[in-house]
Amino acid sequence: MADKQLKRVLSTFDATVLGFGAMIGWSWVILAGAWISQAGLGGATLAFVIGAIAITIIGLTYAELASALPYAGGEHAYTDRAFGPTISFICTWSIIFGYIAVVAFEAIALPVAVTYLFPAFKIYPLWVVADYTVHASEAALGAIAAIVITILNIIGIRLAVRVQGAVVVLLLAAGVVLLAGGLLHLDRIPDDTPMWFGLGGVFSVIIMVPFMFVGFDVIPQSAEEIGGAMRDIGKALVFSIVAAVVFYLLIVFTVGLAPLDPGSVDIATADAAGAWWQSKNAAGFVIIAGIGGILTSWNAFLIGGSRALFAMARSGQLPGFLSAIHPRFGTPWAAIAVIGGISAFAPLLGRSALVWVVNAGGFGIVIAYVFVAAAFVKLRLREPELERPYRAPGGLASGVVALVLGAGLILLYLPPSPSALNLRQEWGLVGVWSAIGLLFWLIRPKR
Repeated sequence: MADKQLKRVLSTFDATVLGFGAMIGWSWVILAGAWISQAGLGGATLAFVIGAIAITIIGLTYAELASALPYAGGEHAYTDRAFGPTISFICTWSIIFGYIAVVAFEAIALPVAVTYLFPAFKIYPLWVVADYTVHASEAALGAIAAIVITILNIIGIRLAVRVQGAVVVLLLAAGVVLLAGGLLHLDRIPDDTPMWFGLGGVFSVIIMVPFMFVGFDVIPQSAEEIGGAMRDIGKALVFSIVAAVVFYLLIVFTVGLAPLDPGSVDIATADAAGAWWQSKNAAGFVIIAGIGGILTSWNAFLIGGSRALFAMARSGQLPGFLSAIHPRFGTPWAAIAVIGGISAFAPLLGRSALVWVVNAGGFGIVIAYVFVAAAFVKLRLREPELERPYRAPGGLASGVVALVLGAGLILLYLPPSPSALNLRQEWGLVGVWSAIGLLFWLIRPKR
């Protein structure tokens, strides 16, 4: 195993930046309009508060387990210790699906952001996917970006996290621009701001929330590469969640109260900044920050997904080549290359695929959360003597509540919930990924 260990090159501050940047991608720019249009300001706020409470409690279970079992793969280590290889495989395969969905989302979103700034960028139409015409220029941009980010991650996680930190500053600046615009121009708030469109609208936003907050779990995925006190890993994880909650609620309010046209849904966050400041430059700045968010999220989930693949391969659950570590850079280069390759092809699906991957990927993420909460409960009962440098407030109760909340979130994705996944695209993605996982499970080498 000596040649299969990763190097501890990250600080806990690096971990915090990694987690926050992972959670704050491009979705706050492109989906905020959908949140308001589906649920209204009050409904969207309620959805995010409920979702944030659930994710925070689930995050506490991760924080304790990450400090107690600081190994690459996070969920893979926790569930393997608690339940054995079968549950561990299902859990880790589910979270990898969510990570790849995020990476695919960002690869598709980058051309969308660029075409907002430069509409003439759309060159040479290829085909139509769900009423959206995919252009060769969009696909090429997404693929080139995927290659660059993949190479960056192969060169080294520390370099990737330094880039992450620089872009996080840009994201925070965009948040300040939005907040200042709203506070300085309260007189522009329209009298007919939509507040509530019923519980169906709230549910439709809640199922997106896990996808918005997925990213804190990138910290335990890379725990084997974080130095310092193990207790600090848990603290970094919790702080990153709280920071993301504040950021998203800021976006909901500044967009929901902005004087926007009723049809302004596509890039509503940028439109809100423009409306508050009555300036196209303000809107453009938010788009630029959003592009930075694409890179932070894309980068972080490539890190997290590759470490999960690496952990599964290292334990014999996936082909051995995925556990290869680069002799010079010390990174799991094969696992990084596989996920990077998938992201390079994602832009061929076009913008219509954004909602599909959000919903389907969110389902995989929530499944993993439930398994981790169950592992937390079982290890608390079976191994009370296990050293836990960070202990979740509430102890065993936190795990039980996280388990119940996670199960409740799963029900929102299933029929007859009004927010259930659609049969053709979203369940289709889940089905294909499940079939691939079953194949790997059947051909895995025996322990």
